[in-house]
Formats: sequence, structure tokens, C-alpha cells
Amino acid sequence: MPESKHIGVVGAGSWGTALSLLLADQGWQVDLWVHEPDLCETMQGQRQNTFFLPDIPLPENIRPSTRFEEVVTGKDQLLLVVPTHVLRATVKRFKSLIKPGCLIINASKGIEDDTLRFIHQILQEELDRPHPLASLSGPTFAAEIARKTPSAIVAASQDEATALQVKHLFDSPYLKVFTSNDLLGVELGGALKNVIAIATGISDGLGLGLNTRAALITRGLVEITRIGAALGARPETFAGLSGMGDLVLTCTGDLSRNRSVGWKLAQGETLHSITSNMKMVAEGVHTVVSAYKLKEKLDIQASIIEETYQMLHHGKSPQAALQDLMTVEIGSEFSGIKGLQ
Repeated sequence: MPESKHIGVVGAGSWGTALSLLLADQGWQVDLWVHEPDLCETMQGQRQNTFFLPDIPLPENIRPSTRFEEVVTGKDQLLLVVPTHVLRATVKRFKSLIKPGCLIINASKGIEDDTLRFIHQILQEELDRPHPLASLSGPTFAAEIARKTPSAIVAASQDEATALQVKHLFDSPYLKVFTSNDLLGVELGGALKNVIAIATGISDGLGLGLNTRAALITRGLVEITRIGAALGARPETFAGLSGMGDLVLTCTGDLSRNRSVGWKLAQGETLHSITSNMKMVAEGVHTVVSAYKLKEKLDIQASIIEETYQMLHHGKSPQAALQDLMTVEIGSEFSGIKGLQ
């Protein structure tokens, strides 16, 4: 197999594994970095990711490894699929191995709590030299991609040629890839939808009904768009796959980890208990802190984000949060979004 058909994937959770399967199916040799040594050994021996994506066979052109030297060195393309709160520390560990000019593609969703940096900004700060950067985001559950369910996603980069390169890399008979040059907007939509999904899970767990769910999704999208527009993203980005598409999937799908967190909170479980028993990270638990800080910094009205933050991190009851949501004063439906008022 020629060198150009080698790619490194950093992160072997469910999404990293699913994308590795897609790339392998496209004829790529995938070197996959696995954080957990015991999982790596299992993947090498049993040829499946028993922790995060069980019962899906791994083809021979996926090579799991715990060594960055084997996964990163010499690659023309790297795919990063690690939780946002550990991304900076992870990149520090392997950045000296990255080939000059290597295309770096992010497939995680989140915002760094302390700095409020988006993923492309973290990468720009940490990498020793400039690299073409892109992000993948959209309504895609890992298990369905692994089963080759027809799906769609957005490849975003500030450079159109880079976005097209990523599109051609991931386009397949079962994954339709669209492009965008609104990198910030695509990353923001993918991050903040997890917060709204937790709120929707709480609503569903309380049995509040479909009217409430629809209102939360729709008004949640307005809050995401307000924050995005204030940061310079394009409002229309949030009407697309990485905005409304991902929001609907994560707020309604039974496979959604973030919705599940909300549902369990509504059943009386503590956040500590829920997260301690989860194999995979629910990014919204971290992102709600960043989202709250962003809306405060920008002085933006975002009641769903605020109430979700208060429930998760300050012990506010769902009943009190609902009461406050129903009594908050709101003007025009699209107030605070330039061009949509």
C-alpha cells in the first residue's frame, strides 16, 4: 500500500474507531493510537473494540498501538479524536513527531474550560509550526457509522482546498460529506448542542412531553446561534448539519450520551454517580461550564444554557430550573442575532 494511503488516528473511543473503520473500508492503512494498554491488547488479539464499539470486527488494515511514534511519525494526515479537556495535553506529547505540512483533522466536539478556546485554536497554539487544519462535525452516532448507515457530515476549514481534501478523504457510499469555511461556527455548533441535549434529557426524564422537547431544541438553537454570531460565526451555519442536524440527533436519539446524562439526573441520580459509571465521555458535562462562561463574557441571554449549568454544577433542581425558564422575559423570537431580528 503506498505511503499516501497511510493515516494516523489518535483516539480509539467509539467515534475514533468508527472513523477508522470507514477509512479502512476506503482502502487506507490506519494506525490507531489507543490510550488504554489493556484495550489495545484486546483490539490486537480479538480484532474488535470491546470497550467502546463491541461486536464490530476490525479489519487487518487497522493497527492499534499505544505508541505515538508508530501512529504519528511520517503521516501526511492525522485524525484527532480525543476529549477536548485532554486535547492540549495529548498534543503536547506527540507534536514533535508530526511531519511538516501534515493535514490535521479534528473530530471531537467541545470547548476548553479554562481558556474558552475552540479546538482549532488549541491546535494553533500548541503546534510547533503551521499546519492545515480542519474539523468534522454533524449528526453522526458512531455505532451507526460503524454499521454503514447512510449519514451526512460537514468538513470545515478556513481554507476551501483543505475542506475539499477532507471531503474526498471521508466521502463514502454511506457518508455524504459537505464542506464549510466557517470553522468556528461548525466547531461551536458541535460543542454547544451537547449542553442542550442534557437539558432535553432532563425534560424527557421528567416526562414533560414532546411540546417541551421541541421548545428546548428550537430555543436552544437560538442560544447557540446568538453566541456564534457574537463570536463571528455565520448564523446560517447553525441551520445546517453541524447545527440543527447535530442538535436534533443528540437531543432525541437513544444513543446520545449527553441526553442520557440529563435523563438520569431527572431520575434522581447524582452527576458524580452518572459520570463515574460511564465508559465514554459526555462532553456536555464539561462544555456547559465553557458555554456558561461564554454567555456571561459576551453578555448574551441564554437561559437554557444557564439553567443547565446551575443544575449540573450548583445543585439546582430541575423543577426550579423549569419554573425560571417559564418566567424569564423574552422579546422577539430572534432577538440578539444580527440579521435575523
